[in-house]
Amino acid sequence: MGDRLSALDASFLHLETEAAHMHVASVMLFEGDPPPVEEFREAIERRLHLVPRYRQHLAMVPFGQGRPRWVDDPHFNLSYHVRQSALPPPGSEEQLRNLASRVLAQQLDRDKPLWEMWLVEGLEGGRFAIVAKTHHALVDGVSGVDIATVLFDASPTPEEPPDPPPRWLPAPQPSSSQLLAEALIERGTAPGELARSVRAVFRAPRQLASALRDSIATAGSMFGAPSSPYNCRIGPHRRFTWARVSLGDVKAIKNELGGTVNDVVLSVVAGGLGRHLRDRGEDTTGVTLRAMVPVSARAETERGALGNRVSAMMAPLPVWCEDPVERLSIVGEAMAGLKESGQAVGADRIMGVADFAPPTILGQAARLSHRQRAFNLVVTNVPGPQFPLFMLGRELSDLFPMVPLTSNTALGVALMSYNGAINFGLVGDFDAMADIQDVAEDFEEALAELAASAGVKLGASRARKPSKKARAKAPAS
Repeated sequence: MGDRLSALDASFLHLETEAAHMHVASVMLFEGDPPPVEEFREAIERRLHLVPRYRQHLAMVPFGQGRPRWVDDPHFNLSYHVRQSALPPPGSEEQLRNLASRVLAQQLDRDKPLWEMWLVEGLEGGRFAIVAKTHHALVDGVSGVDIATVLFDASPTPEEPPDPPPRWLPAPQPSSSQLLAEALIERGTAPGELARSVRAVFRAPRQLASALRDSIATAGSMFGAPSSPYNCRIGPHRRFTWARVSLGDVKAIKNELGGTVNDVVLSVVAGGLGRHLRDRGEDTTGVTLRAMVPVSARAETERGALGNRVSAMMAPLPVWCEDPVERLSIVGEAMAGLKESGQAVGADRIMGVADFAPPTILGQAARLSHRQRAFNLVVTNVPGPQFPLFMLGRELSDLFPMVPLTSNTALGVALMSYNGAINFGLVGDFDAMADIQDVAEDFEEALAELAASAGVKLGASRARKPSKKARAKAPAS
């Protein structure tokens, strides 16, 4: 039964709605002319046997009596998953952001393998881009890094594989009765599961959600985030943008002022959001937002395995604090306390308990718990490869990740370190975050402010841009 989704993987299916799409994504920029789309597809096809889940789709258990299984897709068509697009002249990054926003707003089809890659031609500067989407039920961020190293090359002139990839033949599709029988047998033979299932039938899903909240609270307070403009009912459309940051700059600030790279990142997010809220006319006095920070629970021996192995911590974002050094100190002390409290471990244990909940009850409880305002936004920082990657001899120059939005969060922040950079990817609801580009620039200004306080000169390629206020005061040309 190794192909059955875990409770955590299945929860991302339960959380998905027409407005809240549960795929992770990235926009990758490459140097050089784009490869022909057929050559691009062939390069991916030669590696697909290394990631067999990419040719599998979900098989649902009848009557919701078990979590879905991954099964081979007998109709797998690589052309459906690997698509081609082009930017009109001049092919600016703004045009790419607009295209990516539309692509990332499209929900993945659950009847097919849950991933897509878009080859985007015509990016200015003699570049091209790839927009990649993978459902969160399939892969978490850390595992996704390993898949990228499989699909891409570590050298501009990779060695040809010694043998052609093995011919792929899909396994027979299980029948509905087979799926149901397997799920019932699995549930009945799990230790204590049968008794739990009988008792759970007579409990309301809201009681299970309450029990989960109470258990999580023993590992740290994870509920009760303040109201904010970033928490509202969202629609299906998205805005996506990014900000470039040097990992060396972040480390230099950390070395001067103390803390960790993640502390500096969260401090920059808090400073940027504080700026953004005040520019919107919001009163930030005494306001501390709460960020849900995913923490990888994946052992080193599990790297490259598909599926999710993540827990979470609730990190404070003191948007009230306008002193960058004080803000970093507050964040650093809070994060150290959360790590000592074992909050992430407690959350991970809750998902282990959820593996024994009947799927229908688990799904309703997952939706109920996410209607609560447990956090204001997600901030995820994924370590990536610190060496250049190549696709058909073209170097990957920039990588901007995207985290999905839940039904009551209008802003998400994802970071990924790659080859000396740690770039921000920001996703927002189309209507609630019409000024998302301002948020990206606020992050850059918060970083520059913190760097100045630390006596760190930002790299020339990351030099601070004129502030929004400076641009607003500039005479029109």
